[in-house]
This record gives sequence, structure tokens and C-alpha cells, in this order.
Amino acid sequence: MVPQETRREFVKSTVASAIIGLGVWSETTAAASTSPSQKLSIGAIGVGNRGVDNITASSNENIVALCDVDQRYLNEMSEFYPRADKFHDFREMLEQTDLDAVLISTPDHTHFHAAMMAMRKRLHVYVEKPLAHSIEECRILAKTALELKVVTQMGNQHHSSAGYRRVVELVQSGTIGDVREVHSWTTRPLWSQGVDRPKEQRAVPKELNWDLWLGPARERPYHPAYHPRTWRGWWDFGCGALGDMGPHLIDPAFWALKLDSPISIEAESSSVNDESAPEWSIVRFEFPKRGNLPPVKLTWYDGGKQPPEEITSAKRPPANGTLIIGSRAKVFAPELGARPIVVSNDKSDKIEQPESSIPVPTGHQDEWLRACKGEGKTGSDFTYASKLTELCLLGNIAIRCGQRIEWDSQAMKVLHCQRANELLSREYRSGWNDV
Repeated sequence: MVPQETRREFVKSTVASAIIGLGVWSETTAAASTSPSQKLSIGAIGVGNRGVDNITASSNENIVALCDVDQRYLNEMSEFYPRADKFHDFREMLEQTDLDAVLISTPDHTHFHAAMMAMRKRLHVYVEKPLAHSIEECRILAKTALELKVVTQMGNQHHSSAGYRRVVELVQSGTIGDVREVHSWTTRPLWSQGVDRPKEQRAVPKELNWDLWLGPARERPYHPAYHPRTWRGWWDFGCGALGDMGPHLIDPAFWALKLDSPISIEAESSSVNDESAPEWSIVRFEFPKRGNLPPVKLTWYDGGKQPPEEITSAKRPPANGTLIIGSRAKVFAPELGARPIVVSNDKSDKIEQPESSIPVPTGHQDEWLRACKGEGKTGSDFTYASKLTELCLLGNIAIRCGQRIEWDSQAMKVLHCQRANELLSREYRSGWNDV
């Protein structure tokens, strides 16, 4: 656990540096880049960790409400926005505050409830990845966003990078030829997985509202194995390494190849239990033809597993990345949206790079903020984000079922596996069913 003073200094330095670098208005600076009448009133749900980055990226607007179940995070962020209303329960914040938009940076298991309530208030919504915790939730969020015509964006921020957009240009221009094979990998998890639920009892920190932290999840005693920052590996709260990094690393291939729903998923992994994701996994997705595009096989690796050397041509590939294999060349998409690397299958074949054609926004969150004001559209709205997240969730379902599954996307049904169908949705704790 990060010591309290160390964490506070980290938050201060992160927010202060960003504010100075952007030259934006906030409670601590005087200059405004736009008139106050053009600013959005934004509420932030979850203000620690990723919340720090998301709030900072929106600090050119009016941050009028802060919400967190952990008073430590709330206190730290309140130092920068002392005029903002403060809440522990996002339901109260959404009921009591006049807002235009919300940032949701909570653990995965509360994304759906916060986003749904916000959209029903006709608020624009930015949600951290993965979009939701179940496939049913993804589809409801996408449908609701379209019906209510609110501006949405999932926080897979590299979608807006020049590097990822260059990957799309390279693939869709035909530069690397027909693509039938993709490999994505990460060395994550950075947290414990493949473990059972802690049996020992621990006192709840006095600053933490544990009941609100659990939200819709099944009740269980507090333990530092879940909070702070350690929730991703637990099925009740997170989506493992695939849910964490899949929306980032698979994104450029998913976009470039116009992928939608896989027709089958097969996984192998270390031992699996009902409490946490495995220590490592390899998941194979099969996609059908899409118009004139050929079928594609996409393989995911985590926990230190990587594609074989004959595929990557590297003894030690980078810790994270995606390799798209075309009939003429391979393109490697590095982590964090760095410039892609193209390697010809034939050294004598000189690859001519296509002209840039996809505009690059000034930032993923800035793209959302501008769209909230009627300027353009977002690239990872809930329609796109739900499909990308659904892919990752299907991979987790295959891992948990321990068998190849066949997916009927239109019917939202796994064929011949009742256990898999049970994992398409989840039950909510009493008091959290009415969203």
C-alpha cells in the first residue's frame, strides 16, 4: 500500500504539473482559455488513481462535484477544487448536482450503474475501460446512449493516438495485404490472480465506506487484497488482465480490420477458480468474413505468455503490443499508441506508406469534451466500446468455462454451454437493481 503522504504528494505533483502544462483555468490558476459560458459543469465519480488523470484532462472545464467512497482520495482532490461539492455516494451526487457531464473512474463493477444513472439524467458520460462488467451491461449501455443521444467515450485513450490511427491507415489501405492473423499480448497482471478469497478478517479503514465500495457486488468482508488498486484480478470487481489491457492492445486491430463479434472462443490458462482470474491465459478468437475481408484469427496472451519467436521474429518481444500479420507485411502496434513498425515479408519488397487520412485529435478526453459541446464525434463511443469490451468479456467467459465456446451474437447466447450463458449477466446486491 502506498503511504498516505507519498500518495498525497503524487496527486499534488500530477495535477499541478498538468495544470501548469496545459495553461488551464482551475481553482488554483487565474487564466481561462475559453469564456466561462462555454465551460461544461462536470462531476467526477472516482477521484483517485485513473480519476486523477481524467479530472486533470478535463480541468479546462468547471469541475463542480467530486465523489469517492474513500475519503483519502476525496480529500486530496478537494485541495485542488475546494469549491466543488463532495459526495461519497454517486447516486446522491447525480440527484443533487446540476451537471452537464460526468467522468467515471471507478472499479469495473460499478461502471454500469454510474453510467446508466448519468445517462438517464441526460448527461454526457466518459467511462474508464473496460466499459462494463458483463456483456448484458455493455449492450444496455450502448442502446441507452443511442436512445438518449448523449455523448459517450470509453477511456481507452490510445484510440486517439497518432500511432493507432496510422495502424488503421496501413491496414485499410491494403499496404500490408490481406490480414488473417493477429497476436496481442501483455505481461500483466501486476496484481495477484489465481488466488482464493482471503479468509482473515481485517478492519475497514476509517476513511473508507466499504458498503458503497462494494456497490452492486456480492457482500464480503473488507480486505486490502481488494482495495486500493488491487481489485482487477477478482471476478466480482474486475476483468483480469484481458479486461484491463485488451481494450488498449486489441483496439488498433479491432478498428483497422472492422471486427465485430467472434464466432468462437477457446482458451487455455493456469488453474481457474470462481474468485480470481488465472495467473496467465492464452485466448483464441475466430472472426468470420466481413464483406470482402477474409476471416481472422486473433490470439491474446497475458501473464508472461507471448507469441512464439517464429511469429514475432524476436527472442524478447516488448512487454505489450499487437502484431497484425498481412500477406505482404507485418505491422507492430506498440503499447501507448507509439508509431507502428512495418516489416515486409520479402526484404526486396519496398513498402510504400499511404498518405495520412485519419485526423488525430488533441487528446482522447478533449475529443469527448469537444463533442459534448457539439464539435465533432467521439471515436470510442459506447457503440464501438461495447463491442470491443464484449470481446474481452467473452474471452474471460471461455477461460472460466474451460472449453471452446460458440457465440451467437444476435441472440446473445453461447451455444451448448449453460455455464457460459450464466456469465453473460450478473446479479446485483439488494438496493442496486433499480438503475
